[in-house]
Amino acid sequence: MAALSATHRSGDRPSSDSRRLLVLWDIDHTLLSAGPVSRGAYADAFVHVTGRELVHLADMAGRTDLHITQETLRLHGLEPTDEAVRGIMAELLPAFLRRHHELLRDARPLPGAAGAVRALATARHVVQSVLTGNLHATTHLKLAAVGLAGPDIDLAVGAYGDDHRDRERLVPLARSRAAAAYRTDFGGRRTVVIGDTVHDVSAALAGGASVVAVATGRADAAVLAAAGAHAVLPDLADTAAVLAAIRTVSGAED
Repeated sequence: MAALSATHRSGDRPSSDSRRLLVLWDIDHTLLSAGPVSRGAYADAFVHVTGRELVHLADMAGRTDLHITQETLRLHGLEPTDEAVRGIMAELLPAFLRRHHELLRDARPLPGAAGAVRALATARHVVQSVLTGNLHATTHLKLAAVGLAGPDIDLAVGAYGDDHRDRERLVPLARSRAAAAYRTDFGGRRTVVIGDTVHDVSAALAGGASVVAVATGRADAAVLAAAGAHAVLPDLADTAAVLAAIRTVSGAED
């Protein structure tokens, strides 16, 4: 209990502390629902770069934007060359900005998300960031749209969908960034990934991290448990249950 009590804000970046935890949030369907804006942005970017209408969008659940872009090109019979992928990725942010009014209209935080983030922000020894398939810039837009952008979540030490195609490569990257910023080794169980897909689970396990899964996306609790999640919650509505799960999987209560 002690490791998740008392006060400290994650954005303060205090000195090294071997008891510290790094909590990495997935964004879509874990903290928030953004509505159809992502598909619309992809459609805009795709036609801008290829001159063709978007007919098929690759499965987005738990995937990085790099992966989604490559697979979407293949679904249209197009070679995912570096030029084509870079072109679409470069157009995604402008497309999101053109549709920002849709994001503000449709995006909503999921039940308990704001409470969980606030509780962890005042918890001792906890650093919060993100592990998401979104671009860094669109992550900020989505979080801001639902009131979750700010010092409670340190986006500078997260890992994103434009960092690497494979989500499994993101945990070491976020851990390295956080270690450099906070002068702390967040190795092993001291990094906790929270997400809603089997890809969040597999990324955490590949990086040797702990994982708390929430059944707020397409995968139900049984699927997430079978994928290897160390704890599974129905959602984030019960803040005490979220904190307890993080304590248990990280060994903070040992």
